[in-house]
Order: sequence, then structure tokens, then C-alpha cells
Amino acid sequence: MHILSRFFEDYTLNSKRETLGRTITETDFVVHAGHTGDYFPHHMDTEWCKEQPFKQRIAHGTLTFSVGIGMTATEINPEAFSKGYDRLRFIKPVYIGDTIRVVVTISEKKESKKPELGQVNEHVEIFNQKNELVLVCDHILLAKKRAYTKL
Repeated sequence: MHILSRFFEDYTLNSKRETLGRTITETDFVVHAGHTGDYFPHHMDTEWCKEQPFKQRIAHGTLTFSVGIGMTATEINPEAFSKGYDRLRFIKPVYIGDTIRVVVTISEKKESKKPELGQVNEHVEIFNQKNELVLVCDHILLAKKRAYTKL
């Protein structure tokens, strides 16, 4: 992880960055269930899942989201901060043993309510090892404008 000062003006529409892969494990399921209290059988009960449409345990959607977003956190940018996420959708299930990777595309830049900031939207796509889209969302960043930095 490294520090990179990137101002609103430095973000380029349609630029992309892609992470390496990360394999989802049973430990991820157990730790996430413990953190969230979500012990639904869809995630924790192998025998019950055999009778369900997916036939095996599926990852918590929030597990896929948090691991995927964590994979994109490779830079510390003191000039920007997260405002949140919009349009989060779980497209396909993720299973134990699936390897996910993330593609982030700068999809929009616009003015913010505060003149010293601009809004940058990152379109986030998480794919499995079969290159199937499993999760999509939009990350909203607020970034300082260069003209408002202290000299």
C-alpha cells in the first residue's frame, strides 16, 4: 500500500484499474458470519444447501462486497474520501473456492455541493474465475480540487 495524492482533476473518465484474484475460503464464511451474526443456512449448512437450488453454500453478499472492495484499497489518497456506495447488486452467487477479481472504472466526474470538492464515481465490477460478473456497485468519492489546496 502506498500514499498517492490524487486530486479531482487527476481522475480520468473511463480509466480502469484491476486487482489480482483472491480465493474465497470456508474460513471467510465463518469469520464473516461471526462478524455480522448472519448464520443463515444458505451460508453455513452444507446438508440443507444440498436440497436448495444452488446445491452448495453461497457466500454472503456482504462478504463478496467487503472482500472485493477491500481488494481495491491499495492506495491511501489523503485528497479524497469515500461518500458511500450506490446501486449495489448481487448478480451471481459466489462459492467456497471461487476466485474473485475486481475491475474499477471511473464512470463519472461532476461538481460537488462544496466548491472545493468534486465528485468522482467509480463503477465497481467483481468477477469470478469464469469471468462471470458476480457483483456490481458504484463507489462515490469526494476529491479535493487542486486550486483549493494550501500552498
